[in-house]
Amino acid sequence: MRIILFGPPGVGKGSQAQFLSEREDVTHVSTGILLRRAIESGTDLGRKAQGYVESGELVPGVLVRSLAEDAVSACNFERYVLDGYPRTIEQAEWIDAFLEENQAPIDTVLSLKVPNSVIVDRLSKRRVHKITGENFHLDFKPAPSDVDPSLIIQRTDDMPDAIQHRLEIYDEETHPVQAYYRERGLLREIDGNGAFEEVYGRILSAIRVSVS
Repeated sequence: MRIILFGPPGVGKGSQAQFLSEREDVTHVSTGILLRRAIESGTDLGRKAQGYVESGELVPGVLVRSLAEDAVSACNFERYVLDGYPRTIEQAEWIDAFLEENQAPIDTVLSLKVPNSVIVDRLSKRRVHKITGENFHLDFKPAPSDVDPSLIIQRTDDMPDAIQHRLEIYDEETHPVQAYYRERGLLREIDGNGAFEEVYGRILSAIRVSVS
């Protein structure tokens, strides 16, 4: 089971990848999480990446590539879901070549689809405790009544205009990559609307068809 999972911010991609990890015994490989851990641990790669992060620049693709390849190798090239990688055609070609060299090509590429209007509504209702950093949601997880309302804030990147801009960037980045995998007959689009369990069921069905 070798899976790539796409999805825009707010679609629930991370939660679905975690479900797969917990319920199907696959490793959740998130390059974003791996990069943060490398920086926090002070590894050679983390130190190289930290300068770019602190200056607001993108971490070079070759560093992210190393993280992805090491993580997949650690899984013995089996039972993993790649979350957040690849983001560009170059990265897709890198990971495909690496997997082909190790005779372990990707089984399926899943793309969670939700209308942008739904995502904007979801994310714009997120709130954060400005001291503890705990996340809340106006509909699904409101802040407890004993918490000082003045401490509950909306992040600037959760404003509707900012969310829309993030979604536009995501579409620009991933559209060519999804087309790349569609041409290879690997891409499966999944309806991301509905409860997490419903979406998870659709993901499982798509995976089972792909790897059967």
